[in-house]
Amino acid sequence: MQGLMMDYQLTLPTLLERAEALYSYREIVTRRPDKSLHRYTVGEFVQRTRRLAVALVDLGVRPGQRVGTLAWNHYQHLEAYLGIPAIGAVLHTLNLRLHADDLAYIANHGGDRVILVDEVLLPLLEQIRDRLEAETIVVMSQVPEGESPPEIPSGMLDYEELLAAADPDRYTPADLDENAAAAMCYTSGTTGKPKGVVYSHRSTMLHAMAIGMSDLVGVRERTSYLPVVPMFHVNAWGTPFCCLMVGAKQVFPGPHLDAASLCDLFERERVTMTAGVPTIWMGILDHLDANPDKYDLSCMEMMLVGGAAAPPKMIADFEQRHGLHVVHAWGMTETSPLGTVSHVGPANDGASEQERLALRAKQGRMVPLVEIRARADDALVPWDGKSIGELEVRGPWVASAYYDSEQGTEAFTDDGWFRTGDVVSIDPQGYVCIVDRAKDLIKSGGEWISSIALENALMGHPAIAEAAVIPVHHAKWIERPLAVIVPVEGKSVTLDEVRSFLQPHFASWWLPDAIEITDAIPRTSTGKFKKAVLRETYKNYRLE
Repeated sequence: MQGLMMDYQLTLPTLLERAEALYSYREIVTRRPDKSLHRYTVGEFVQRTRRLAVALVDLGVRPGQRVGTLAWNHYQHLEAYLGIPAIGAVLHTLNLRLHADDLAYIANHGGDRVILVDEVLLPLLEQIRDRLEAETIVVMSQVPEGESPPEIPSGMLDYEELLAAADPDRYTPADLDENAAAAMCYTSGTTGKPKGVVYSHRSTMLHAMAIGMSDLVGVRERTSYLPVVPMFHVNAWGTPFCCLMVGAKQVFPGPHLDAASLCDLFERERVTMTAGVPTIWMGILDHLDANPDKYDLSCMEMMLVGGAAAPPKMIADFEQRHGLHVVHAWGMTETSPLGTVSHVGPANDGASEQERLALRAKQGRMVPLVEIRARADDALVPWDGKSIGELEVRGPWVASAYYDSEQGTEAFTDDGWFRTGDVVSIDPQGYVCIVDRAKDLIKSGGEWISSIALENALMGHPAIAEAAVIPVHHAKWIERPLAVIVPVEGKSVTLDEVRSFLQPHFASWWLPDAIEITDAIPRTSTGKFKKAVLRETYKNYRLE
């Protein structure tokens, strides 16, 4: 017997209709490159988005074709988020922090026919323009009212002129299948070439609904949301779609991601929720510590952290010194990205503050509709909080393959799960704790050492700003941990101090045998440590 429900397609154009009908009054705020603020309503956003859709059709963009965006977080980028998939085309966000070679590869491999680019990013585009296969470049500039628009380079089109010439009454949403492609993002290419992940309308809508759930992220109509996470990084973690779905106010920082600018915008726009990677929050923590009475952030309900493991000390410092609640989450480009969120459930109401902090520092429990398991040596790992294995996931917003690529086929199991490459333990309550990336584990004398656990502990040392731990060769134990350390400005640290600091928390054989002091640790475009670069730098390091 079949259910008697309507076959209602889950497609992104319905978000425009809902937003216009219910939330036209809501505000969208952007900090322009000159630091002035642009404001308009959701109603105005919807009209401009329809104009963009009409303009793209007039440029010859057809369903299934890709439109690239090379842009910071702002209102025009949000218009592209909906205007491109509304005509059945595919939104392809380009990571402006990648090397020019990777950027050109991604734009061409993704098949971008049109590229929308920020005026302030034209110097970056010029580095690859002669290699791009795109037919049309459209320049987005944000000029305060009354100021003259910039001169658009020869051979390119002006975004605002395109919108002004387009008639929104000509807009007709495409007749879409919910499984059609809506957006695509590429991995950062830490192993081999960057790989494309293609999100469907259905997966994006379901993911947006999950973000709105109260025990997950909990975005709602009363939320004032500022995504620090770039809109070119896994679709800003899917939050712009959720904000439109529930009517939340959206606040975009533009290119101004320094701690002072962000804190000013948090206060000015009464931001209640924000999201970003640990490096951003560590910078904000330092800024708040240096300016403890400068900002009123009492409206802030949640600071979502993901993209890399957050040091427990950072979570505690925000709470204890500034009354700000940090929530840890985990995901990947391949998981849209929401996979787990770490809230402390009622089963732990009697737990001590230290026990609750330990739970919050984990990556959390699987979100509804996402399943998890861990595997080691072809056997599933028990949920005992001790056994470790590679995390595997599946769900309606988890990739089943990479776009047009022979790479990465080993990342998908025969029974349809995605192998994440993260080595984890899972406790009896379902809290996932990432031990390390599979390739970053240190095997010393046949036993595993977690580089992430050591890094998080080291960054709790008052003289250490950043720390990365990598394996180096040892004559007897094959591999031993080397700690690469960036000291806090004006402070120093020694190996003996490091070992003494770590000793109460780790077995003696886990402790680093050496440290190297450096000015900076290389990072990926998404803020993670570039362990591969460090391993190459110290490949000839030898310990006896």
